[in-house]
Amino acid sequence: MRLSVVDVGAKTVRLVVADAEGGVPLPVHTAKWKLRLSEQVDADGRITDDSVDRLVEAVAAAGSTAQRWGAAGPLAFATTVVRNAPNRLEVLHSIRTRTGVQICTLPGEVEAELTFLGARRWMGWQAGPLVLFDIGGGSLEVAFGRGRLPDFVASLPLGANRLTREFFDGEAPPSARLVKSLRRRVRHQLRDVAARIRWEGPRTAVATSRTFQQLARLCGAAPGREGPFMPRSLARRDLRGCIDVLAALPASERAELPGISAPRAGQSLAGAVVGHTAMKLTGVRTTAICPWAIREGVLLRYIEDGAAWWSDIAEGTDQPVTATGVPLRIATPPSVRG
Repeated sequence: MRLSVVDVGAKTVRLVVADAEGGVPLPVHTAKWKLRLSEQVDADGRITDDSVDRLVEAVAAAGSTAQRWGAAGPLAFATTVVRNAPNRLEVLHSIRTRTGVQICTLPGEVEAELTFLGARRWMGWQAGPLVLFDIGGGSLEVAFGRGRLPDFVASLPLGANRLTREFFDGEAPPSARLVKSLRRRVRHQLRDVAARIRWEGPRTAVATSRTFQQLARLCGAAPGREGPFMPRSLARRDLRGCIDVLAALPASERAELPGISAPRAGQSLAGAVVGHTAMKLTGVRTTAICPWAIREGVLLRYIEDGAAWWSDIAEGTDQPVTATGVPLRIATPPSVRG
């Protein structure tokens, strides 16, 4: 069986085509289209008509690519930028009618659960009780669990791009006062979630997302060219030192640092502050960097639970949502409970 998944994120549209023999999604082709969607929204968070046109082109190209590689219609979803847009329903309708791709949005809690599943499968049962951190453009997902799916998830409005726009919108290095203000915001938002994680006492911490991958590389982890099976980790102490380095540089010069790409250089400081604060408040000293995340989680859940599961998810996400994020969630929703 050959499957495909399309992920519309804050920066890119990503496609993964994978073979699912033996219950493991083995990638045969990947592609991405750079849109920087989070930078194209208006002051109210609406996705502009021009951005919708570019998004339609990217999703159509992803669907056509998946077909050329012999995969059925992709499992397509959009994350925070589309999910929180006031014109979200119009955007989804436009993509569906103009491309034929049945795209949906995923609640932040579901993103966390699926990312946790991907990380659990990659890390294995030997990881024991597991805490997951995932920094996206618009939100931070935290999850904890002892089994296949998490016992606890939270989605918080602490995405690297969101906070950069609010605190550091500009080229010049930010003042120490702004960095301190951001850290205070993150501590306040994470306080209750961090207390729950400390109480649970995870054995293993794992981080996903390009933000964590790039920060780990900046702190000395192996480069991506050495492949996904090279162990990588990120120490809290090293990350604290990187915050000072990033804060002293304008965004354009951060892109010259190891691991920091030009498109993400501007938001790297906010991502570092969120990551370090999350690790400190939860008592995590070192986190493993996991190459599997939400896209692999979607594929795994589809393989294990079948098409009906995805239909339930897709049909249950067409209602308006607020842009405030989800501060805390303990029980998993029925549509994703294992």
